Amino acid sequence: MDKKYINGTLSTFQWFIFLLANAIALPIVIGGAFGLSIDEITSLMQRVFFIVGISSFLQGFIGHRLPLADGPAGSWVSIFVMLGAIAIQQTGDPQTALPLLMGAVFFAGILLIVLGISGLVQKILFLFSPLVTGTFLLLLALQLSGVFLEGMLATKGDSAVPDYGMAAIAFFVFILVILLSNKGKGWVKSYAVLIGILAGWLIALVLGKASISTQTHSALFQVPELFAWGLPKLNAGMIVTAILFSFLLISNTIAAVTAVRQSLGNDTKNFESTINRSLFAGGISHILASGFSSLVVVPLPVTAGFLQMTGEKKIQPFLFASIALAVLALIPSIVHVLSLLPGPIANAALMASFINMIAIALTSLTKEILDQRRLSILGITLLISMGIMFLPTGLFSTLPAVIQDIVSNGLLVGTILVILLEQFWKPQRISEKN
Repeated sequence: MDKKYINGTLSTFQWFIFLLANAIALPIVIGGAFGLSIDEITSLMQRVFFIVGISSFLQGFIGHRLPLADGPAGSWVSIFVMLGAIAIQQTGDPQTALPLLMGAVFFAGILLIVLGISGLVQKILFLFSPLVTGTFLLLLALQLSGVFLEGMLATKGDSAVPDYGMAAIAFFVFILVILLSNKGKGWVKSYAVLIGILAGWLIALVLGKASISTQTHSALFQVPELFAWGLPKLNAGMIVTAILFSFLLISNTIAAVTAVRQSLGNDTKNFESTINRSLFAGGISHILASGFSSLVVVPLPVTAGFLQMTGEKKIQPFLFASIALAVLALIPSIVHVLSLLPGPIANAALMASFINMIAIALTSLTKEILDQRRLSILGITLLISMGIMFLPTGLFSTLPAVIQDIVSNGLLVGTILVILLEQFWKPQRISEKN
């Protein structure tokens, strides 16, 4: 068999696993937060897989046109969880918040499309300096590291007691992926993530920590359900939330595109038009996510770490993998099998990829000289935003919902803070010596 064909197939399969690994954990988190049944979580997973595949293909084909994976947005998930908790306090049913969330997602999609078509975003690109981009990437990695580590520990139910056997397998996968990506040669290095996930899954099966499904489905082919959470609704609070998070999504897009272009050695060509196209495609995916009652998906900056780890640079395998995920999401039996990938193993592989993302964040931060002013801005931002991440849940529950959305999200506060400090804390001018 032709070696080029084999390499292309393996690359496509690895991209497929990467897309899947990024998409599999957060639907389970949301399902637990909103009290969804097993069948409802499986249905949500199907819709998320479908949107991830469609959105990744749209971005790669008409958007940023880079091998840059889309996946569920951790920043939006924090809002989902928070509004679910508020809904429990107010009505006793967290699912009453879901139509409002879908309304905010729809509104954000329209806003992103307008920004992408009009090019208005070009007028604010100056706000996203290397200091801002690097700080955003660093905060994103630090915020999600807690999610991934908790996922690797495989806590059991409300007792939060780790499943030590499953956790040991997850940490084995984490170490294996790092070793293969740094010490491996040739194809072993290129497929480190894939090898790690498959090895971990096999060990889990042998030790009885994972199962093989024997479940059959009456429907061979099933289109994801439209408006599974009801028709989207909007109120003033959700409009404000959507506007603020659209700003955060712009930060995310710029950071992700910058990081991936840097990994590919092409970080200057047609940057403005790339961002415009990406925001336009992102707006479409937001509207699709609202219609299919899915989690919001965005370009994932961690893809840059994956590219550096595996050496993947071609876009064709990425596009094929995106189509494959969208198509396979239409087959319930396959979705069920894919959903059996143990969450701790998926989290371990993602955690390993974030090591390179932190390196990219530090590289961005050091693009400019870290003088006292920039170090102070970075220090203030990290202290406040990370401090917010460690505050008790519900601390701001007495504030209006819209204010809660802002002040309880460390990533959002940090991004706004670093931009404001960068703009209003002007460098001290050094007077010329006579």
